[in-house]
Amino acid sequence: MSETASPPRTPLSRPIMAGVVTALVGFTSSFAVVLTGLTAVGASHPQAASGLLALSLTMGLACIVLAWRYRMPITSAWSTPGAALLAATGGATGAGIEGGWPAAVGAFLIVAGLILLTALVPQIGSLIAAIPPSIAQAMLAGVLLPLCLAPITGLAANPWGVIPVVLTWLVFARLAPRWAVPLAFVTATVVIVVGIVTRGPSGSGSGSGTGLDPVALLPHLELTMPTFTLGALVGVALPLFIVTMASQNVPGVAVMRSFGYEVPWRPAMLVTGIGSALGAPAGGHAINLAAISAALAAAPDAEPDPQRRWIAGVSTGVSYLVLGAFSAVFAALVVLAPTAVIPAVAGLALFGAFGSAVQQAIDDPGERIPAVVTFLVAASGMAFGGVSAAFWALLAGLLVRGVLHLGRR
Repeated sequence: MSETASPPRTPLSRPIMAGVVTALVGFTSSFAVVLTGLTAVGASHPQAASGLLALSLTMGLACIVLAWRYRMPITSAWSTPGAALLAATGGATGAGIEGGWPAAVGAFLIVAGLILLTALVPQIGSLIAAIPPSIAQAMLAGVLLPLCLAPITGLAANPWGVIPVVLTWLVFARLAPRWAVPLAFVTATVVIVVGIVTRGPSGSGSGSGTGLDPVALLPHLELTMPTFTLGALVGVALPLFIVTMASQNVPGVAVMRSFGYEVPWRPAMLVTGIGSALGAPAGGHAINLAAISAALAAAPDAEPDPQRRWIAGVSTGVSYLVLGAFSAVFAALVVLAPTAVIPAVAGLALFGAFGSAVQQAIDDPGERIPAVVTFLVAASGMAFGGVSAAFWALLAGLLVRGVLHLGRR
């Protein structure tokens, strides 16, 4: 008579450490993208630091609630593609968005409302699923392209600052891919510190060029009264919602399913929607289910026993709360960084997402032309009528696809 062998019992420290690693990798590999995006749509440096703190707190709490309640290693994350979208939307003209930061906060609240509606009204999720993946991914690839060029242009703008960052990333992309971007950030930190020592904190950099008040290093939330504008709704909120759903929530469910976990969709959307709504007035653009980093907590490497991996999800949430306490310090590094160093780190962090988006956009030959049109419009940065290129890219791609598929089944 054979018996099914149970997974070996491992120390509790193993899933706990898996959660710590998940949070460290997720935070350090993309926080620069978040700060870049928030600043691009009008946030001051204190407001961007507040947004980073709000996102850390809300996604940390979301991890703890979902993992504890459902005994699954469900992890939440900020919308990195969404932050890249903000950077492209506000950075195309260098003037932020129409209505400024209050309009951006209003757009964040609309996104939170749409996520909640997705939980309550299944037809909204079906509507997002009806957008051809090639179009959605082409839009994302076009948005990411200018940011992914930053390490290359940075080599010309500040070679001595950017070369060490790129080399670190390249070496560890070969040796330890998971840590390539976090260690590139560590190198960037060394570059920043060396720059401060050699030129002083009031020297020239990518920040304000003024000395840093030690009080500014303390975590704090800055609430903003939102305003609602048509341009922010169409140009920021709708593309941000689509990118968050198509590039984070849907893949996040698929990643968890690949490890044998069926994420409860409605509760997950309710928790992330409420978290997004709570964080929006403080500058958080959106939280969602983790996609790429989800595997770090849900895979067998985190814990051989699938029934105990939920501990890694809780540990991830607690670690995000701890990292949030240092949000102002991370924001200060961006202020003090020499020219092109932080954009280079942000660009390197998006290489994987860009490659995946391009592959999915052109994978189907029958969808290639609409995808190319979508990509080019999004990459152009064209803003018309106060509406960002991401919306026009989506519209152009769907229009071209509709014409090319006219009369076909």
